[in-house]
Amino acid sequence: MTSTAPATPVRRLNTAKAMTEAIAQEMRADPEVIYLGEDVGSYGGIFSSTVGLLDEFGPTRIIDTPISETAFIGLGIGAAVEGMRPIVELMFADFMGVCLDQIYNHMAKIHFESGGNVKVPMVLTTAVGGGYSDGAQHSQCLWGTFGHLPGMKIVVPSNPADAKGLMTAAIRDDGPVVYMFHKGVMGLAWMARNKRSIDVVPEGDYVVPIGKAAVAHEGADVTVVTLSLSVHHALDVAEKLAAEGIGVEVIDLRSVVPLDREAIITSVAKTGRLVVVDEDYLSYGVSGEVVASVVEADPTLLKAAPKRLAVPDIPIPYSHVLEYAVLPRQEQIEAAIREVLQ
Repeated sequence: MTSTAPATPVRRLNTAKAMTEAIAQEMRADPEVIYLGEDVGSYGGIFSSTVGLLDEFGPTRIIDTPISETAFIGLGIGAAVEGMRPIVELMFADFMGVCLDQIYNHMAKIHFESGGNVKVPMVLTTAVGGGYSDGAQHSQCLWGTFGHLPGMKIVVPSNPADAKGLMTAAIRDDGPVVYMFHKGVMGLAWMARNKRSIDVVPEGDYVVPIGKAAVAHEGADVTVVTLSLSVHHALDVAEKLAAEGIGVEVIDLRSVVPLDREAIITSVAKTGRLVVVDEDYLSYGVSGEVVASVVEADPTLLKAAPKRLAVPDIPIPYSHVLEYAVLPRQEQIEAAIREVLQ
């Protein structure tokens, strides 16, 4: 008679808890790590990004701020320049307009303007994305806007494990990192259910390198390059089309800056077809940059013209029906894939 050891239980967290775990682990390891922003203390962040941190670290390290984005982002920049590692939460990416001077003329440029002598080890976290009738001023992604401005790394996790690993990498980075989390991947009970927003997350120290894309689904017929919540939509389509014998390779960018052009080109070299799905605006954005990366490297890789799916250049509607009409979702992704395969 033989006995078998009990199986190690698999630990699953939602994206919000995975983010918080990374922050807590780094705060325990380094007393210079602090977190500040609106409603990040007793409320725990409006998207549960700081739940429980105030109880453990107290109000001198988890700092509720007044509603003055320019002031508290400036505070974070000053703390970073003086050797701390602040994490500063801009509640919605849409609010960048009231504090862009601090973000781009200071946070992003100080290292360059000092000749490399001054570091700004700061994380700017912010919520992005639509699908919840939050209106034109609370539903944008804007990672293309941030990515267009040099001096900052831009990371965008799509799942719990990457949320932890990219947050750890961002906090440890010696330069400014913008960490953009989509509301739809956070795994919150009061939002639309997302089956992949709760998943296995490694315990202990875990880092995902900034600037390395991931193959979320392997396939040989068409490459779908995407990020954030659109990864989930693309995976839904990939799983559906697999039943028809269509192999969809889904590339999760994970980082906008640096952009993993090598991973994109490698996949397109295999499939010969490219669809880019981006919940940001169509013009002057990530979708165009991905296509240009392939065409400039070797246009002969493509067996068909590439296809871009993104938000048209209009404000995102409040109406749920109209909002879903402009967001790139499963139906549009499937149609685009079938089009490039013709």
